[in-house]
Amino acid sequence: MAIVDGVEAGLAARRRGATMLQLRAPGLPTRQLERDARRLVTESGLPVIISRRVDVALEARAAGVNLPEDDLPVAAARRLLGVNPLVGRSVHDLTGALAAAGDGASYVLFGPVFPTLTHPERRGAGLHALAALSAAVPIPVIAVGGVSRNTVAACLEAGAAGHAAIRMYR
Repeated sequence: MAIVDGVEAGLAARRRGATMLQLRAPGLPTRQLERDARRLVTESGLPVIISRRVDVALEARAAGVNLPEDDLPVAAARRLLGVNPLVGRSVHDLTGALAAAGDGASYVLFGPVFPTLTHPERRGAGLHALAALSAAVPIPVIAVGGVSRNTVAACLEAGAAGHAAIRMYR
């Protein structure tokens, strides 16, 4: 999954091998976010997940939404989106991952696994934490945070179902 901040970044990530896109553009006004989401859904040919914004995911007919731990409950997003769209939850520990799974999340985005410039205030949890979490949680775990071409294989060996990256797909 490539985490992108706009249409051009999403299309470039697709060309570089991304198989899913997450549109994360916190500074964009809602109208621009909705336009970008709709274009990505239409032009990328890939499943597109929208960060935080269930309303935008609905309007753009996106594949789903990814919610931070302190955001809307998964059950509320499901009521709005229906049962088929993906509802992911970003988590930072096993407790959060188990809660997300219990609430009906489709997957968890776990991290940061490694130190990252995106969240410099958080230490990387490491591959051992990723392995323990992946073994304990009954839904797919996506490794995020400092993941690079050099660390993807280690994340998958630790039990991650996939990875998400910002810089890797630029």
